[in-house]
Amino acid sequence: MYLIFEEDGHFKAGSILSETDATAQVETASGKRSKIKAANILLRFAAPVPAEVMQQAETLAAELDADFLWEVAGADEFGFAELAQEYYGHAPTPPESVALLQKLHASPIYFHKRGRGRYRPAPAETLAAAKAGVEKKRLAAERQAHLAAELAAFRLPEEYASLVPRILIAPDKNTLEYKALEDAAAATGLSQLRLIERCGAIPSTLDFHLATFLLEHFPRGTGFADVTEPADPPELPKSSVRAFSMDDEATTEIDDALSVEWRDDGSVRVGIHIAAPALGITPGSELDRVARERLSTVYFPGDKITMLPDALIHHYTLGETHDCPALSLYVDVASDLRVLGTESKLEMVHIADNLRHETLEVLFNDGTLRNPAVPDYPYRRELEWLRDFAAVLEAGRGKADTVDRVDYNFKVDGERISIVPRKRGSPIDKVVSELMIFANAHWGGWLAEKKVPGIYRAQSNGKTRMTTSPDPHVGLGVDQYAWSSSPLRRYVDLVNQRQLISLVQGSDPVYPPRSEQLFSVVREFELAYDAYNEFQRRLERYWMLRWMQQESIQEVTAKVIREDLVRLDTLPLVTRAPSVMGVAPGARVRLAISNIDLLDIHFHAEYQETLETPPDSSVALP
Repeated sequence: MYLIFEEDGHFKAGSILSETDATAQVETASGKRSKIKAANILLRFAAPVPAEVMQQAETLAAELDADFLWEVAGADEFGFAELAQEYYGHAPTPPESVALLQKLHASPIYFHKRGRGRYRPAPAETLAAAKAGVEKKRLAAERQAHLAAELAAFRLPEEYASLVPRILIAPDKNTLEYKALEDAAAATGLSQLRLIERCGAIPSTLDFHLATFLLEHFPRGTGFADVTEPADPPELPKSSVRAFSMDDEATTEIDDALSVEWRDDGSVRVGIHIAAPALGITPGSELDRVARERLSTVYFPGDKITMLPDALIHHYTLGETHDCPALSLYVDVASDLRVLGTESKLEMVHIADNLRHETLEVLFNDGTLRNPAVPDYPYRRELEWLRDFAAVLEAGRGKADTVDRVDYNFKVDGERISIVPRKRGSPIDKVVSELMIFANAHWGGWLAEKKVPGIYRAQSNGKTRMTTSPDPHVGLGVDQYAWSSSPLRRYVDLVNQRQLISLVQGSDPVYPPRSEQLFSVVREFELAYDAYNEFQRRLERYWMLRWMQQESIQEVTAKVIREDLVRLDTLPLVTRAPSVMGVAPGARVRLAISNIDLLDIHFHAEYQETLETPPDSSVALP
């Protein structure tokens, strides 16, 4: 005797070895023996053998029509044997019974299972909805297969034009388009990025990198929604000084300016004047929300994304020929360049000139300092004196730098890039950086002294961090350092400016002690600032590779830093060159450049020869 039983959602056939009222010992065609509960036994039969029954049932089930069975079944619950009798019009054979059982089981949208071998036809409305769902899935599967086939043939379906780069960076993995991309990538053996590239969906690698960054950090775009016009500053006393700023020609957010007043006793009063947007951005206002959301201006070669709307920048930037609201730090300096005292004021300052590096550096540089053969130029006396004072400030920090270092300016003109070396520590750099360090350190100390909360930039053990504690900045050699000199470009500076203004005005600080707002600004700013800087470094690296292509650079010289890490001589580029392993650190080598990839921002550097080895080196290339 044989039987059909249900186990783990499947129908199986076997020979009965022994049986009680509650169970049956069964052996299947594979030789496996099992104890089956009587409740799980659906059909007993004497012939034909189980294997033949299952084979015939599979053939018969394929001929059954679920729609017709549903029509025949009526509306009430039934057992499969009953329906088999009615459907076939005679006592069904074992293969016929099993065929119908399998069909019922395989048609869950038509028949709802109610027990072992028992079913109930789905209501007409439920069935119609289910069939529509099945059809929808079928069409989706067809569409997915079509899209995958197109992608695998390196043809871009029109649906994908608007999905790049989101589908690569932050995809909705439940979409048909993403699933098709996954299928096509698996079929071609390419990464999704490379497949999309092969399909021609990345015509501009630069646009792709920018769009990727914007998608993550500016998902609503870089424009500004309509916000309230910035408030005009309150009536402020007018300073008698005539200040000037020094920035590169692309700078529109002019945060800082300087002034010099000569005294009859030989002393000098230096004014460090910082734009005061805190006067026009009320904490918690829409403008404040915008600034808080961005936290900093984003810089990268050829463009920038400002923290503040143009209208506010124009309102508070230190533009030439204008009287501008400013938070001023006056430093009284003796004739021997000792600092005698300081004073902070909130006032209107006349900005006489916006000097630009590109034209000023030709006149004011190491070669022209105190050189009588050089014709006079505007602010020569002030600039040369400021250079001397800056050198004293730098030495006072214990940070006098005698090492020649080079910075690089990236200038993008359409599709062309120029990368211009510029000696770091030029007189312009020295003057601006030292006076800003002085202001940030002094104002940070003032906040700490008055126990007014602020945000500081601290450094110890080589690690730099933002903190609400006035901790030392070892790298700068100052006891505390509160970023305050760029309130048009950094939200931290705007926050600190609000606190400083409260000190100047003798009012309660905007952010009281243990302010949760300050802690959250610190956390959010560090994350955003690191991400923005990483993007700037990435785009600079991209443009360096573009420059190598543009100039047809096939070989470069470089200095070995350690192991396979090298620094190129003519570009601010550090890369790995595995073939350099074994060359002494400090050695200069010649490298062949190949395989420049602007999508991955990567290239291959192959060791050619050692040009110069450090005198103390005993390491040779194997």
